[in-house]
Amino acid sequence: MNHTTTTYLIYLTIAIPVTIWVARALHKNGRVFLLSCFKGNEELADSINHLLLVGFYLVNIGFVVLFLKIDQRVENTTDIIEALSAKIGVVLLVLGGMHFFNMLIFTKLRDKTANTPPNLPPTNQPKWREELTK
Repeated sequence: MNHTTTTYLIYLTIAIPVTIWVARALHKNGRVFLLSCFKGNEELADSINHLLLVGFYLVNIGFVVLFLKIDQRVENTTDIIEALSAKIGVVLLVLGGMHFFNMLIFTKLRDKTANTPPNLPPTNQPKWREELTK
């Protein structure tokens, strides 16, 4: 096995578990934030949280795999470390960017819905039903 292949294997061994760890942390801790955004609607918040988790995995693991190729020659241990630091650094920046992008969107959503009343169950029949029953 040559140094380039070793670098690829180490990169994938680090980048994919880090992506999974970040996704799980965001999923676990994001529920409270989403409940706030969706005014306590647990079913909607949990559904959105799960969809965000799946999307996060797809986008970020897809990026990790597409970003695999190394453009420089890897001939020794120093080259391996330099290539890995550049690759892992970019992956971490992308993960952080995705997190802040999601936070920005949901913060704007929460701010936009802050002045709307919570979803309440209907207490009486709609007027069109009253007209049908006459």
